[in-house]
Amino acid sequence: MASTAHDQERLEKARASLEESYVPSDDEEYMNATQQDYFRMLLLEWKRSIHNAASQTLQSLQDGPIREPDLNDRASSETDWGIELRTRDRQRKLITKIDAALRRIDAGEYGYCEVTGDPIGLRRLIARPVATMTVEAQSAHERREKISRDD
Repeated sequence: MASTAHDQERLEKARASLEESYVPSDDEEYMNATQQDYFRMLLLEWKRSIHNAASQTLQSLQDGPIREPDLNDRASSETDWGIELRTRDRQRKLITKIDAALRRIDAGEYGYCEVTGDPIGLRRLIARPVATMTVEAQSAHERREKISRDD
């Protein structure tokens, strides 16, 4: 819970420094303090929404087991729960990426490709705030992965 309180404090500071309608623009210096606050806020809100969804899932699981009298209904419910739990597991892994992106913001490394060192680009970061590579570097990485899988 200490992490959640710390995240909430960081979120409030980032919100306070931004105008309500602020959206990063190519007309500004890349990864200036305002843009960093914008992405910090985006990441922290995303993390909070994932935690809220996980809490709701946990609460639903604690409310009781599936008690569908019909076997088909029970099978369908169990399949739905399986999908829900896999989704939560993927989101748990996403939280790790969000935390890493927040650390990169704090270190001043956010927004730059971990392979080439080039700016990732605002549009890509808005679409995928946890991105660590430019589109070109990511494409090359995926091609190499595909080739090694095919071998």
